[in-house]
Amino acid sequence: MKQSLKEFFNQDYLNQIVYGDNDYPRGLLGPHLIEDGLVVSVYNSAAKSIDILTKNGMEFPTTMIENTGVFYAVLPTKVMVDYVLRITFHDGNVYETEDPNSFPVQISDVDAYLYGQGTHYEIYEKFGAHPMTINGVDGVFFAVWAPNARRVSVVGDFNSWDGRVHQMSKVNDMGMYEIFIPRIGANELYRFEIKTKQGWLLSKTDPYGNYQEVRPNNASIVADLRNFKWTDKTWMSKRSKTNTYSQPVSIYEVHPGSWKRKGANGEEFLTYRELAHELGDYVADMGYTHVELMGISEHPFDGSWGYQVTGYFAPTSRYGSPEDFMYFVDYLHSKGISVILDWVPAHFPKDAHGLARFDGGCLYEHYDARRGEHPHWGTYIFDYGKKEVVNFLIASALFWLEKFHIDGLRVDAVASMLYLDYGKEDGEWLPNQYGGRENLEAVEFLKHLNSIIDQRVPGALMIAEESTAWGGVSSPVEYNGLGFKYKWNMGWMNDFLEYISKDPIYRQYEHWKLTFSMVYAYTERFILVLSHDEVVHGKGSMINKMPGDYFDKFANLRVAYGFMFTHPGKKLLFMGQDFAQWDEWKESQSLDWHLLDDEIHAKTKNYVKALLNFYKDNKALYELDHDGSGFEWMNCNDAGSSVVSYVRKSIDGKKSILVVCNFTPVVRNGFRVGVPNTGNFKQIFTSDLPEFGGSGMCDNKTKKAEAISWDGKDQSIEIDVPPLGMVAFEYTHKF
Repeated sequence: MKQSLKEFFNQDYLNQIVYGDNDYPRGLLGPHLIEDGLVVSVYNSAAKSIDILTKNGMEFPTTMIENTGVFYAVLPTKVMVDYVLRITFHDGNVYETEDPNSFPVQISDVDAYLYGQGTHYEIYEKFGAHPMTINGVDGVFFAVWAPNARRVSVVGDFNSWDGRVHQMSKVNDMGMYEIFIPRIGANELYRFEIKTKQGWLLSKTDPYGNYQEVRPNNASIVADLRNFKWTDKTWMSKRSKTNTYSQPVSIYEVHPGSWKRKGANGEEFLTYRELAHELGDYVADMGYTHVELMGISEHPFDGSWGYQVTGYFAPTSRYGSPEDFMYFVDYLHSKGISVILDWVPAHFPKDAHGLARFDGGCLYEHYDARRGEHPHWGTYIFDYGKKEVVNFLIASALFWLEKFHIDGLRVDAVASMLYLDYGKEDGEWLPNQYGGRENLEAVEFLKHLNSIIDQRVPGALMIAEESTAWGGVSSPVEYNGLGFKYKWNMGWMNDFLEYISKDPIYRQYEHWKLTFSMVYAYTERFILVLSHDEVVHGKGSMINKMPGDYFDKFANLRVAYGFMFTHPGKKLLFMGQDFAQWDEWKESQSLDWHLLDDEIHAKTKNYVKALLNFYKDNKALYELDHDGSGFEWMNCNDAGSSVVSYVRKSIDGKKSILVVCNFTPVVRNGFRVGVPNTGNFKQIFTSDLPEFGGSGMCDNKTKKAEAISWDGKDQSIEIDVPPLGMVAFEYTHKF
């Protein structure tokens, strides 16, 4: 039965609208059929008068109910009609607009069901702010999840930041709110104003927003992601069919805000479009295959390096707009460079405008501080047992891979997700249901994440920054692994840096740190990393870790890189270390590019460039990275000489590589090395060339294997090994 006008304007409901205490204002506002006809009610406390103008030319003045700001008119019709509102303000200004509460609900029951199951993988197409056309009217559709809220509004310049004007309606029991605001578009500033059950008013950045103000401001900005014209169709098609396990992978890790700066005092960031050309051209010229970007997701504090995120669907505005970032990715693809992003599903900051206590309750974080907080990091931990939170994170990952054409994600702080007691003292953590320290919900989340990415984005690289001995990180989910494609080899990094930092006279006592990595090299698919974490906070730059005098430091660095790039595993090197920057990395200033005016730094850069191309040009150095048949020690026990020798084999056995590394400043003349078979061994690379800053002690003669048993082999060759040098020989392997 239809209501009478008096019944329709229930006083309690009316008061809830006026005082912002109702989660479904469209139950009163907008068009409704009642006994007397079609009642149209509008709430606008700033209006002097409002008229209803129908599309067929009829005009109906409204009446305001008792100074409440609620205006209504009853139209003499028994069917819905199209209309616009003519709003006259007290200052005489007149504004016409469609009624936000007259548009059909956009979030369906299917949306709610899938989100509740944690499987609405494109939920970012619903939540957030989306320019669109509904019923022929242009505007922006807003939606947000806030199940604990008493009321949610969209505020912005378009309504003078007044939360009473555009109150959103909760359209299902999941706590999903929406509103379509007509006649606004891209670049509008907005926030969600949330009234909690306790009556507090919160002002929140959009969790699904695609663009934010430049810090310290933090309002969301409406972005339209539909208009960028991608040119990488061929790249994307090829990516989906590429198996990187047998391909060269050499990653250049970059912090965009400090790679290079501009301005008189170097205080200005390069834009995404400037970075595209300068960084893209540099990386392509050097011979890297991938760029890994730190700190792209929006974050409020520069000093967090982007690892305390408030915008999981927004590239940081420090360097430009989302479309500018699309240009960056597209350009790098045109240069043959893959783009990896650091992604942080482990924790988030407590900043008031972000996810923290989003709707007044523990929405994204676990309610128990023993599960929901990192006491020493000062951040909140995601509640991986909540399907909506899992959906949020998986949708974020897919958003970058699908909407921005990102080629892979390096997942930060995986160990902190896997262990409930990570970084916590006794009493600061809560065991799982079986009394253990494993975070079972986080494990299931990671499996879910990697499984769905494997299905939807074949070829995408999912990389775990995981620092413990957790088994199966890079094993498929169907074999009870976590499903990552690669794992950072933190053990190799720590051991190797400890070894290479020692004075050569003491390296003989630490020799195992050079060789131990091969004991577990095939337990995971590893990336060897010399990352940003190792050249900051008092750890010294790579060149400053090296012992010895000025020139010995550079020789040590060359042999270190030579060993790294011929050791099994994919590679990652942090920016600035390829030209031997002396200073530690600082996020607040540019790399010291002026050092390239110094001959030794320019030669070091030339060496790394040559090494990158040597690596890419020889299949033996990457084809069997994850297969034990691709590596063999010739001698790993010569601690007294601090020399190691080993071979890397290609799949077909052609052009296999013998590598010899001398980690002392002593020339090894007439040094005998066991070899795997008969034949010729041709020197094809050495770190000791003069153009690299070396001594020039190069023996370019082809060596013929002799039937002299050595290093447990029936054959051997005699070579000269330069001090603190690496030499590589090509040979044909005989099976």
